[in-house]
Amino acid sequence: MLSNQLRIAAVTAIAPISWGTTYLVTSELLPPGRPLLAAVLRALPAGLLLLAITRTLPVGGWWWRSLVLGTLNIGAFFAFLFLAAYRLPGGVAATMGAIGPVLVAVLASLLVGETLTVRRVVAGFAGVAGVALIVLQADARLDVIGVVAALAGAASMSLGSVLSKRWGRPEVGRRIGTRRCADPDPSEVSGAPVSGLASTAWQLVAGGIVLVPVLLIVEGLPSAAPDAAAIGGYAYLSLVGTALAYTLWFRGIAALPVGSVSFLGLLSPVVAVLAGLVVLGEALSLGQVLGIGVVAGSLVLVFTARRPRAILSA
Repeated sequence: MLSNQLRIAAVTAIAPISWGTTYLVTSELLPPGRPLLAAVLRALPAGLLLLAITRTLPVGGWWWRSLVLGTLNIGAFFAFLFLAAYRLPGGVAATMGAIGPVLVAVLASLLVGETLTVRRVVAGFAGVAGVALIVLQADARLDVIGVVAALAGAASMSLGSVLSKRWGRPEVGRRIGTRRCADPDPSEVSGAPVSGLASTAWQLVAGGIVLVPVLLIVEGLPSAAPDAAAIGGYAYLSLVGTALAYTLWFRGIAALPVGSVSFLGLLSPVVAVLAGLVVLGEALSLGQVLGIGVVAGSLVLVFTARRPRAILSA
């Protein structure tokens, strides 16, 4: 049982590993100063591609649920993330975001009945400390708006992840091209649980649509077409960092306790630092090596638990 969970966790970890390459791709390939454009081009094309593959639309209450989840996991999360990135040094923003597993652990105990364990709490704060050692610089400055945005982004993604677990996957969806009706005919719906690709597509499309007006108001449309490097960067972020990553992430949430899956997000800053080491030739400090060890220890603490000692459970 434990080995099966570890296999699922290893596959799910591909998502935060790919997210960890976002900074490198953005800094090296994408035009500067256009984070919201990058967010829209990550979410919307990926969602539309998955929608074209699955050809399945939501039914009934899953329209508003997809909008809520897409806003929390994609739209609001990306907007807060980029606001924090503009107002704070990257290390401060990443450290604030590392509080996510602690938030998820608390929310999961309240909304989906997962036990809030001593291991998760200890591992959660250890993870924050580890990320701080990896990315936080001694001269890092604090900005109130940036700190609030970083915490809001972590809270948005945390709540979205827990609600994804609480609501699960819809039973049926309407095939694109069939007629609309209040009570879909069995021949017009999928008849089996909607695939993870379809439900991920709904969230990505919803999140991308939410981001479009923010892009138009804050940044506006680009004045020039992207070059080949930027097109390649956008394609990578959309296909690998979004379509594949979010599909695997939501699959992991469905199969494992969401309070455990959230800890895999700590891999993103680790991968970001290691990518800089491999690609840009950056050096690792002793503190960063120690931080990577602390993050690894927090993951081991969470994913090797067998008999949890409860602090709080629903």
